[in-house]
Amino acid sequence: MGRKRKKDNWMPPRVYQGRSAFEFHPRNATVRTIRLCSLDCSKATVWLRYEQEQAKLVNAKEGLFSNLTAQYLKSDKFLGLSPRSQKDYDSYSKKILAVFGKSHVDHIKPEHVRHYMDLRAKSSKTQANREKAFMSAVFTWGYQRGKSKTNPCRGVTAFTEKPRERYITDQEYQTAYELAPTAVKIAMEISYLCAARKSDVIKLDRTHLREDGIYIRQGKTGKKQIKLFTPRLQAAITLSESDTVNSFYLVHQSRGNSYTVSGFDKLWQNTKKDAEKALGYKLDFTFHDIKAKAISDYDGDKQRFSGHKTASQVAIYDRKIERVETLDKMQNEV
Repeated sequence: MGRKRKKDNWMPPRVYQGRSAFEFHPRNATVRTIRLCSLDCSKATVWLRYEQEQAKLVNAKEGLFSNLTAQYLKSDKFLGLSPRSQKDYDSYSKKILAVFGKSHVDHIKPEHVRHYMDLRAKSSKTQANREKAFMSAVFTWGYQRGKSKTNPCRGVTAFTEKPRERYITDQEYQTAYELAPTAVKIAMEISYLCAARKSDVIKLDRTHLREDGIYIRQGKTGKKQIKLFTPRLQAAITLSESDTVNSFYLVHQSRGNSYTVSGFDKLWQNTKKDAEKALGYKLDFTFHDIKAKAISDYDGDKQRFSGHKTASQVAIYDRKIERVETLDKMQNEV
């Protein structure tokens, strides 16, 4: 605790007597010293000027993009998003706030957003697009509530994203499966047979098991489905239950705990490395590509199977090359 003043106790907090004027030294402000008024002013004037400058600082802080973002992250709009989207937005916010957090919302221009995206694209165009989309969502929310004059992200073109085309062959899948530890085996089979995302698979527990299948609520879309048992899917569940560890989770660690995404990723990367040695070439697919293999291999209603809302979303995951008939005519028939 700082020492108490022996004189001038009437002065406002952090106000001092300078050489020619009363000075306000605000904490955590962009300016270190604010001149209030000359030394011959009355105490009432000093307090009035102090309160005016305090109000300016409060208004300036409320107008910062960091403050607008904090309000958005507590809003009903944000809380109405799926848990997966909330988690993604929280991650994007950290990157955006590191650059724009201390800027006033009305001082951020489209050219600033463009410059950020161009720099961000050097490491990842996809992330640049996602972070701009988050920033736009914040500004749209703020604009509709009178907290910003415009949305500087509007009109800033996103980068063209080339959809993934990697299809995991049956041989690649089988090789990885045979070399995988039990936890990865179970996760691979549930992901493939149910067209489920990694994040949805590793959090499955015994309460998700039904008499006729597995209840899966997609974290990204919120879609609820019961994936009906087949002998192969039942075998994956049996593999989990036959483990020596009695765990609440279907995919679990040696002590029965669930896996974090990063913890499971380490297992998956080790599995891929072992499969690469066995196959003799680099494997450039991800665990998420297993879902794409599932949709590609499924012969029925792919949209219903995957739980996607639109056919265009399904098309992104349908990666198996189409086999078409060729012309069957002898040369003398032409």
